[in-house]
Amino acid sequence: MGKEEKKAPKEKIILGIDPGTNVMGYGLILIEGKKYSLLQFGVIHLKKYSTHELKLKKIFERVTGIIDEFNPDSVALEAPFYGENIQSMLKLGRAQGVAMAAALAREIPITEYSPKKVKQSVTGNGNASKEQVAEMLKTLLNIKELPKLLDGTDALAVALCHHFHDGRIQSRGRTAGWKSFLEENPDRVKGL
Repeated sequence: MGKEEKKAPKEKIILGIDPGTNVMGYGLILIEGKKYSLLQFGVIHLKKYSTHELKLKKIFERVTGIIDEFNPDSVALEAPFYGENIQSMLKLGRAQGVAMAAALAREIPITEYSPKKVKQSVTGNGNASKEQVAEMLKTLLNIKELPKLLDGTDALAVALCHHFHDGRIQSRGRTAGWKSFLEENPDRVKGL
């Protein structure tokens, strides 16, 4: 009998999005088995567009273009945080919705994460600053130089959070512990 061939790790691409109405961050990571690496990240500048409707159109076009270029397996978005300005939050929610629609139009599954969950997943501190998140990503993804605008690194953090949670969000009220883990993850248990 010959040597048993090792299966190559399945590759997948995750697109992370940090929604915004003036600057929207995006970040793409490549997953190979348990390893991850940076593909690309950046920002979509929207301040120059005069109306909110035009900004939404540009978000849809740019996110669709990124999806068509990289063909991600999933899209992870940061949920809008609750602020005092209702109008700003509504606009942010629309921007997020348009980005979601771009992914759904290409039949790509979407997952939403709270800002606190993203920060906790990447830095271990749910109250970390944008700068702390960016510094941790610099190390984790071998980023040589951080950009001035950290919306792109925020988007990378969302993508990495999605990878760390394997696309599943732990909901409240579930029983914790090994028993529930084993029941929920039978494919992760190796024969004893």
